[in-house]
Amino acid sequence: MEYDDKVKNRLKRIDGQVKGILRMMEENKDCKEVVTQLSAVRSAIDRTMGVIVSTNLVECIQQMDDTDSRTQEDIVKEAVDLLVKSR
Repeated sequence: MEYDDKVKNRLKRIDGQVKGILRMMEENKDCKEVVTQLSAVRSAIDRTMGVIVSTNLVECIQQMDDTDSRTQEDIVKEAVDLLVKSR
C-alpha cells in the first residue's frame, strides 16, 4: 500500500502534539490538561488508523481478480478485525 501525503501529514501533526505533551510535562502542567491532550492524540491515531484501513480495504476490493481466494466479505472482516484489535 502506498501512503499518501495526507496520512503522513496527520502523523506529523500527531508527532507535534506528542512533543507538546512532553513539553507540558516538563513544565509541570496540570494533570487534566496533559490527559486531555493525550486523549486528543489517541483520537487522532484512531482516526488515522481508520483512514489507512479503509483506504487499504478499497484498494484490496478494487484489485480483486478471479485468482484471489478471498471473498469481499473476507477482506471486509479482515479490515474490521484489524480495527477491533487496535482498541
